[in-house]
Amino acid sequence: MKSIFKQYRIEHRVQDDIVYKQVTISKHTGVSFRGEKLGKEIGRKRQFVIDLDLHPHTLMFVRQGVQDGSIGFAPLEVNKCIVTENMPMFSVEDVDVEFIKSYIESSLFKDILNSLSTKGAAQKSIHEKELLEVEILIPESLEDQKAFGKLIKDSTKNSNNISTEITHQLDLIKNLRQAFLREAMQGLLVSNETNDDKTGADLLAEIQAEKAQLVKEKKIKKPKPLAPITEEEMPFDIPENWTWCRVGDLSYSIVPNRDKPKSFTGHIPWITQTNFSEKSFYLDYSLTDKGLSIEETNLYNCRVMPKDSIVMSCVGRFDLVCLLDKPIVANQQLHCFVPFSNLSPKYLAYSIKQFSNLLIDKAIKTTISYINKEKCESIFIPLPPLEIQERIVAKLDELMGYCDALETQVKQSQQTNALLLQQVLREALGA
Repeated sequence: MKSIFKQYRIEHRVQDDIVYKQVTISKHTGVSFRGEKLGKEIGRKRQFVIDLDLHPHTLMFVRQGVQDGSIGFAPLEVNKCIVTENMPMFSVEDVDVEFIKSYIESSLFKDILNSLSTKGAAQKSIHEKELLEVEILIPESLEDQKAFGKLIKDSTKNSNNISTEITHQLDLIKNLRQAFLREAMQGLLVSNETNDDKTGADLLAEIQAEKAQLVKEKKIKKPKPLAPITEEEMPFDIPENWTWCRVGDLSYSIVPNRDKPKSFTGHIPWITQTNFSEKSFYLDYSLTDKGLSIEETNLYNCRVMPKDSIVMSCVGRFDLVCLLDKPIVANQQLHCFVPFSNLSPKYLAYSIKQFSNLLIDKAIKTTISYINKEKCESIFIPLPPLEIQERIVAKLDELMGYCDALETQVKQSQQTNALLLQQVLREALGA
């Protein structure tokens, strides 16, 4: 690249009483005018001037942002603006400028940037010396360069159109998942007949009796009474043999300890929000390398969440829900519901997934929104008889599997589209 990109540096010492024009470079808008600032308010006094009079085709990038697309040609509005050395400038010479503009926006150039070694731990950066040493194939004649530049634009436009359609298809699949879940909660997905004619109200009474017995035996603490559900809260009608209730009516809560353990030497997984999946109810244990021993859970007063419990996120976002397939210990961003007997844990997980976002307006607003134990337990759900719960879970599992297969096919098309664009551009260049 150094044969066509000629770096220039016009150094300037910032004076306190002079007003200077500044620029910004973003992956969305490229190089643009940022605003004006008095010299005494500018921290770095050693700056460099953009000179479009001498170098009308000036290419610029941000060392820490070039891999993300923070690169572009300087427009006339930024002529004589000042920049730091973090924004190196190059005069593009002996090549068709439109060809270069198209090339730096192409997937080929992005692959080149991603292949370069970066420096820095917090902010990854690429130095211009490395970029200038990169070899790229350039058509010899200006006519061929113009033709290739047009090919890049047309191919990228077509690829973007396909990508937009693929994104639309993924959104449709997401909406389809939500529609299936909504219909299930409305009692529209499966038959609502039962063999024993029991109702959701009968089941709720059995669960309340079990809860009272556990309290009497001092196996759980007596919970605070939950507010009855009003007609205004009920978002839709449900079948006659169902009943509305709150999650706290069907389970007891485990709230994690505030303090993080100081050692991890065991096999009980330490779980945070990063282990959750938006689609699956099961945690990804490969994303954690920490685990506690029984002794450590006692030492640090950790509350172990048992298998078949439902855990939801209660900080930042409230739609992350999982069903535990093994005991875990979690940080304070999570809340655990332990369901009582005669209840399908997975039905409860599906229900919480559907209705937890209704708590957004009730969340406590600080730097990050969160919901406390009382609000978590107040999530309301429709409760059908156990036989219907199991029927719903089986049907939803089948339909969500169908959505998973569709999504996999669409994402494969997405990858094929990207690879096809790269192949077209490489073949056009004779690479």
